[in-house]
Amino acid sequence: MTPQPKRRHSHSRALRRRSQDALTRMHLVECPTCHNMTLPHRVCVNCGSYRNERVVEVEG
Repeated sequence: MTPQPKRRHSHSRALRRRSQDALTRMHLVECPTCHNMTLPHRVCVNCGSYRNERVVEVEG
């Protein structure tokens, strides 16, 4: 015998729960210059390069 819910879930509550099903993991790629994982099509925050070109000076 399986437990049954006492009351029906509302539409908004069910949709709020299902909204988490569409979440996906972040896609990361390896920076060709410093080999750190970064977001695709963005300047690398570690070395400041984009497409093997230094475009931003990194402090530190």
